[in-house]
Amino acid sequence: DYMPGFEVFGDAERAQVNAVLETGVLMRYGFEGMRQGQFKALEFEKAFAQRMGVAHCQLVSSGTSALTVALAVAGVGAGDEVIVPTFTFVASFESILMLGAIPVLVDIDATLTLDPEAVRAAITPKTKCIMPVHMCGSMADLDALKAICQEHKLLLLEDACQAIGGSYKGIALGSYGDLGCFSFDFVKTITCGEGGAVITNNDIYAQYADQFQDHGHDHMGQDRGAETHPYLGYNFRISELNAAVGLAQLGRMDNIIAQQNKHYHVLRSAISGIEGVSFREVPEGGVENYSFLNIFLPTADLAEKVHAAMGQGGIDACFYWFKNNWHYISGWPHLTQAKSLYPIMPVVRERLNELTTRDFSQSNHHMGRNVSFLVKLGWDEATLNNRAEKMAQVINKVLNN
Repeated sequence: DYMPGFEVFGDAERAQVNAVLETGVLMRYGFEGMRQGQFKALEFEKAFAQRMGVAHCQLVSSGTSALTVALAVAGVGAGDEVIVPTFTFVASFESILMLGAIPVLVDIDATLTLDPEAVRAAITPKTKCIMPVHMCGSMADLDALKAICQEHKLLLLEDACQAIGGSYKGIALGSYGDLGCFSFDFVKTITCGEGGAVITNNDIYAQYADQFQDHGHDHMGQDRGAETHPYLGYNFRISELNAAVGLAQLGRMDNIIAQQNKHYHVLRSAISGIEGVSFREVPEGGVENYSFLNIFLPTADLAEKVHAAMGQGGIDACFYWFKNNWHYISGWPHLTQAKSLYPIMPVVRERLNELTTRDFSQSNHHMGRNVSFLVKLGWDEATLNNRAEKMAQVINKVLNN
């Protein structure tokens, strides 16, 4: 159970994919004679950049690829420190480690994203980038983080993989920092099946991203074999088939967000009067994408009880991230113990081992009390209202026991 792109898969997606299959050209580059003018990845990039209000979009094979490409083109690598939150997805630190850089995990606050004060305290001469992760559809305090970046001459890279369609002070999430990253995997708000994107207003980063994700190719002229390689790159390309799915989904995006908004508020209003329940903090000027409803209970014990009772009461898609191996630092011994299939640089290993002794009680305070509800598109009115009522009953019962 996750974000809903796959819930609304249908004829539009099939038509776009079939257009690619008719030509037989599944690769985004080359084969001009065969492709009958079909360039799905290029079309998606233009439409998405426009939707996000930015100059450039680079489509890649995943959200993890997007983060890796974004860091690489901004020059983050060996021994550089990147500040990330304790509540995130494993891809955040995977992308950093892949480039030989060091993920520095710092506390979150009631926004469930980076605490600007904790970020400030974690800065060293090696810090190169601050990577807020807009978890579960809502954002970090981007003004505060940008001020820190300007003061220390750091990059601001937004991981907006879980918050597409949200905004901050009227600006699309992902477009506020130097670079923004999105995921279009099968369980994101809109999906390519597998895919991701980097967006930026920086012409140089855009040019580098175009090259880096395709083995360093300069993409000049019409003959792929004659292209030069200004820099080293990797293969993080997307296929035309995946891009075609995404293109159809992009057309649904605004409807998806509107539907999420409606369902979110029905659920929220049903439980907003309950004493002892509070909601995640949204920075001033922020608008969520409404993919999740996040609540806090008075204690971790009560949060765990509410989560268990939801399951027993038949309320699915309810998460207690605090004890979940995907999203919170306490569930990642492979990170803290640097369990790698290949040798990791000693300096990186050392810094990862430090995580085992770090005090994350502030993060624990927020994560321990948090219960998170996925907002689905497919509920009809009766299902939605029934769910809202049931959620309120369960919470009331646990809190008044």
